[in-house]
Amino acid sequence: MLRKEDFAVIKALNERGVYQKDIAEQLGVHPKTVRRALQRGSAPTRVRKRRGSKLEPHQATIDRLLSENVWNAVVILREIQAEGYGGGLTVLRQYIAPKRKLRTSRATVRFETKPGQQLQSDWGEVVVEIGGELTKVYFIVNQLGYSRRFHFWCSDSLDAEHTYEGLIRSLEYFGGVPQEVLVDNQKAAVLHHPAQGQAHFNERFVDLAGHYGFTPRACRPYRARTKGKDERMVAYIKQHFFVRYRSFASWIHLNQVAEQWLKAEADLRLHGTLKEIVAERFAQEQPALHALPPQRYDTAYQEVRRVAWDSYIDVRGNRYSVPASCVGQLVSIRIGLDDRLRIYQGEQLVASHTLRQRQFGWVTVAEHHTPLWQSALEVERRPLEVYEAVTQWN
Repeated sequence: MLRKEDFAVIKALNERGVYQKDIAEQLGVHPKTVRRALQRGSAPTRVRKRRGSKLEPHQATIDRLLSENVWNAVVILREIQAEGYGGGLTVLRQYIAPKRKLRTSRATVRFETKPGQQLQSDWGEVVVEIGGELTKVYFIVNQLGYSRRFHFWCSDSLDAEHTYEGLIRSLEYFGGVPQEVLVDNQKAAVLHHPAQGQAHFNERFVDLAGHYGFTPRACRPYRARTKGKDERMVAYIKQHFFVRYRSFASWIHLNQVAEQWLKAEADLRLHGTLKEIVAERFAQEQPALHALPPQRYDTAYQEVRRVAWDSYIDVRGNRYSVPASCVGQLVSIRIGLDDRLRIYQGEQLVASHTLRQRQFGWVTVAEHHTPLWQSALEVERRPLEVYEAVTQWN
């Protein structure tokens, strides 16, 4: 290929009347090359072939995640790395940066709490694959206000019992109890909250608070952003954990993966507002937490049943045996979140079963019915004189 210097020689020799054939021989090129250069009036311009960006094959995935409100570059990087992306994070951030102006946001003034002062609690929901089926998952997020350390637990319900269980698991994860717990106006915790005045808390939530020694607090009505730190964590979990992990073998597997992710990533993150590692800031807060009580609060469903004449009670469409001594009496039942049924007469545990569906049959403990069978087999005994008298009369 001719250089600018070569064209300068061609032009000079041509102006002096040198034949193009001789010019070509002198430069070691074909005569046609000399002729085309003179016709063009310059050396040929090198057209550089545009190198494809490593990011280009993955731009559709990136744009899709941005449309789903996933803006965290690290999370997006992991997704496209799974597709084979071999580039770095800087290039990705440069691609995302101009698009951030399209992201909607709401300004919020944040307030800071003292170590051990407050925990904020909230629920979120997503749809993921569990056991091969798309399933709606509810997850409760509990975050300490000072250190921003949080814990979340997933379940198939957000009722009162699951709310209490999720809160207890978080307290056990933190290894202590804060002074107060701030909740939204969910019926599991708050029965009524007037616009002006004190909230009327669920009696069992008050019992839970007394057991663990924290003060229950509720957001002002229509002002859920009072606990904005925790609402941000709901979004954080959706955009980080549930973007990275979308399929689980079971509910147990889901919560195991969640706890591993909390320890490996969430606890070790550099908090954007605090500019500190969350685990290191939690180390400052932990001494301010109160100790957990020696006995765990019972989060089981609590109901009352009357024992039938055949020594069974009805629970969720199936029948379960109880001791015959309870026939006709009221008993209290507790159904754990692990589907364990416990039956109490007063304060005494009299029977325990595992719940099962009706098609698998009633659940029976043979010893419960032994007194009933003995009673049914008893036959009235008469003295022999009675039969002798009858024979003589005949």
